[in-house]
Amino acid sequence: MSKQKRKAWVNWLILLVTVVVVFLLGMLASSITERKAEATFTYVPKVKINQEEPRNEQWGKNFPREFQSYYQTADTTFRSKYNGNAMIDMLEVDPRLVILWAGYGFSKDYNQGRGHYYAVKDIRNTLRTGAPNTPNEGPMPSTCWSCKSPDVPRVMKRDGIANFYKGKWARLGSEIVNPIGCADCHDSKTMNLRISRPALIEAFKRTGKDITKVSHQEMRSLVCAQCHVEYYFNKKKPVEGVPYLTLPWDNGKSVEAMEQYYDEMEFKDWTHKISKAPMLKAQHPGYEIYLTGIHAERGVSCADCHMPYKSEGGIKFTDHKIQSPLNNVANLCQVCHREQTATLIQDVFDRQDKIIENRDKLEELLVRAHVEAGKCWELGATQEQMKDILMGIRHAQWRWDYAAASHGASFHSPVEISRVISTGIDIAQETRIKLARLLIQLGQKDPIPYPDISTKAKAQKYIGLPIEKLKQAKEVFKKEVLPKWDAKAKERESKWK
Repeated sequence: MSKQKRKAWVNWLILLVTVVVVFLLGMLASSITERKAEATFTYVPKVKINQEEPRNEQWGKNFPREFQSYYQTADTTFRSKYNGNAMIDMLEVDPRLVILWAGYGFSKDYNQGRGHYYAVKDIRNTLRTGAPNTPNEGPMPSTCWSCKSPDVPRVMKRDGIANFYKGKWARLGSEIVNPIGCADCHDSKTMNLRISRPALIEAFKRTGKDITKVSHQEMRSLVCAQCHVEYYFNKKKPVEGVPYLTLPWDNGKSVEAMEQYYDEMEFKDWTHKISKAPMLKAQHPGYEIYLTGIHAERGVSCADCHMPYKSEGGIKFTDHKIQSPLNNVANLCQVCHREQTATLIQDVFDRQDKIIENRDKLEELLVRAHVEAGKCWELGATQEQMKDILMGIRHAQWRWDYAAASHGASFHSPVEISRVISTGIDIAQETRIKLARLLIQLGQKDPIPYPDISTKAKAQKYIGLPIEKLKQAKEVFKKEVLPKWDAKAKERESKWK
């Protein structure tokens, strides 16, 4: 090749490289400009929002993208291998639950939780809340509204926290009407994340942590922890004479630490109808379990996996369609994990299968323990003879419920949940050995047969639950009481500016 031709070829190469570099720099500049625009974009408020404004529609006028995505939690079409966001009758799926909760409201009715959009509607409809002005109203206090609505901080500010917790749930039926939403998690002036439920602030304060000084990333989990935690109604230390909603974290957040806390104060949620054991009912300790998992260890927040960032029209915002990551693998899991969608989903199912297999075994052991303990009482067992047995049942079922009540536990922290369930199995087995010895001592030579609880109806009949009367009372409530609540709420809200 001649020198002249070689020079021409080099010139063309330089030109081509220059064009590519200029193109890439242009793309980079465009991307930087777009990201800066996203970062500096601010909404021009259309309406002034008061912090106590509970109507999500009002907030939505200023933040339409977040509002529209949030109301997609009304979608109930997703069904995973285990649950999802569809309405599922869990007592029908697993009738053993009726026996485990005998004497407690969950034996009447327990449905898979739907999206946040249905928070108020579902608590109104469940048989656990009963019907006002009937004997069945009693078990549900006003505190059961605490996590259901942005009306809660509004009423708390108006009436005081202790007064909010006072009385039965029906007392606030016309006040708590708007589903979980904006005011629960955001400051109306700055839109910064905020904690609106006092129990979480108080729990951290007792352990020496100032929750107002945490990072934004940590807040993206703590706003969820306002509700997705274990809690109880403290009757031993009431505030202004009212059982106060409290998080039992004074000894720590592990299953053993909270168990010790409850045992030391001799707290019980209810006395089991069959075994007479002083029972604990785990609520939904999702935050506590999340803290023991690999995602929390690596700084991944709840919102990172359930509320991804989205871009729409050059605007970056948080997708408020809070849902299972399995229904949005591409935008959630695959941001960090490069495996194929089918592989990621199968990994989750494999963990769930293994953990639920052992959890089911623990359920069966607990049913047998309750029935066998009931037989001991029939045969004349004394309180002293039953003392250790009842505590064994209490501790074993606490571990089962701790694992079962935290939806997603087998994904959030599979190692810890496996450990918790395995210790529950050990305690249940040891307790049944004590029961076997006592039964022989009381003259029972034959094994106690396992009850026929193959369906929800059979299980509820076995524990003597008048389910048809409860359903009839609830239907009357829906027809006669709910319309009055809604009318009163509309009249009140129509007067707000």
